[in-house]
Amino acid sequence: MNRREFCAGVSVAALMSGVARAQEAAPGPAPAPSPPDLYADGAPFSREALEEHARLLATRGFEAPRSLLPDGYAELPLDVFRTIRMLPDRAPWAAENRGFTLDLLPGGFIFRSPVRIATVDEGHVRMLPDDPSWFDYGKAPKPPADKPFPFSGFSARAPIDRPEEFRDFATFQGATIFRALARGQIFGTSARGLAIDTGEPNGEEFPLFRAFWIERPNPGAPSVVAHALLDSRRLTGAYRFTLRPGEITVVDVELTLFPREAVGHVGIGPMTSMFLFGPNDRAGVDDVRGQVHRADGLQIWNGAGEWVWRPLNNPGDLQISVFLDKNPRGFGLLQRQRGFAAYNDLGRRYDRMPSVWVEPIGDWGEGQFQLIEIPTDTDINENIVAYWRPKAGLEPGARVSMAYRMHWCWTPPDRPAGAIVYGTTTGSAGGRRRRFVVDFAGEAVADPARAAAIRPNVSTSAGKVIEPSGRPNPEIKGYRVTFDLDPAGEELCELRLVLEADGGPISETWLYRWTA
Repeated sequence: MNRREFCAGVSVAALMSGVARAQEAAPGPAPAPSPPDLYADGAPFSREALEEHARLLATRGFEAPRSLLPDGYAELPLDVFRTIRMLPDRAPWAAENRGFTLDLLPGGFIFRSPVRIATVDEGHVRMLPDDPSWFDYGKAPKPPADKPFPFSGFSARAPIDRPEEFRDFATFQGATIFRALARGQIFGTSARGLAIDTGEPNGEEFPLFRAFWIERPNPGAPSVVAHALLDSRRLTGAYRFTLRPGEITVVDVELTLFPREAVGHVGIGPMTSMFLFGPNDRAGVDDVRGQVHRADGLQIWNGAGEWVWRPLNNPGDLQISVFLDKNPRGFGLLQRQRGFAAYNDLGRRYDRMPSVWVEPIGDWGEGQFQLIEIPTDTDINENIVAYWRPKAGLEPGARVSMAYRMHWCWTPPDRPAGAIVYGTTTGSAGGRRRRFVVDFAGEAVADPARAAAIRPNVSTSAGKVIEPSGRPNPEIKGYRVTFDLDPAGEELCELRLVLEADGGPISETWLYRWTA
């Protein structure tokens, strides 16, 4: 029985009993309590208060953000948008010698949702006003001085390369997207706060970081802490990011989610990258560059202790690969190829883009890694997505907390004890046959005298592996495996290769999906 039927029933019963009094209107539902006001200047701030704010927000319906952009700013060309800069004297903490500053980012172009930004000083909020006077507008039209001009995010800056030079080492802008880099690197692979329904036929839901509260760091502190409020149609969340720049830039992520509705497909620790072509995938390529990608493989360290390397592809059709696991130890999108000559690109410098390694904190239980590869014909599309998907979805009214550590680095701190895959090359072997050359490097395969004892164990889910063989590769002090694949009329073959010696594996496991 719904509320209307209930009220009608009560009125009929009263008339039949002859009760001669006016009927009071049935009381409506009690209004949802208001979340703690964390946007008032001077308001107390804590992680607990932000979690309570997110929890109470989840009891209300989702309200899409209202654009505050001046007329024409949503259509700004990218080259014009990039000329808008925050005035240097407005940078928080710039004159305080605290080791960190912030660069506030303007709204405009594709960044149309306003983002509220505050600093936190001794536990109290200091709102940064969305004032047009914060920016130099370069080639963009100057907005009205009497109306708010929205932020779209921020960059954290530190002297990561040289003591006297502050530069961006982490950026949060657009939906829940953020990026970081290590000393000597440039931005490449991105991360997201959360993935919802990625690759589903009904379309993906994109949560937003609607506000940030950034703690004022103590002088000489090695890290800066940023809190964020996540909001989406089906859930809310409170996030805490601890950013430590350096030779490896570490980002600790602590999150607590509050579902408004059931969410069956959620991705934790999602990363997005780009793979256009490489030695394993050059079909139809006519390009002066040898390789074009921000990452060349997915690395997994599963709960059983096995290390897996899955080279990336730019497929002809959408491909989703699933790797079941329990309590994973780590995963990431890595850029293993570091030589400039491999890319031959002075503009993009893919050789200087970071690998991103995620280290789960605590037991994550049962679930699966998902790798999504999307066809693309340009290097501006992020066509690679990877994340951990818990087996159980999220139910309304629940409270779900997780944590992980991200390493933005040249080489992840966790590495296989045995040989790793140095490179994968494919080519025609005549007809429908494909030839594969897989090189391994590492101490386990560095001594040519041990090569006779090494056995390549190669298998396929369909078709047939023909004439697998291995030999030393003195050019990399490693070991090379060569074999042909005969698909035998199949359209998809899952390949597996591991080096064995003395009755056990001496390398990570190479996995590859071949499609016709």
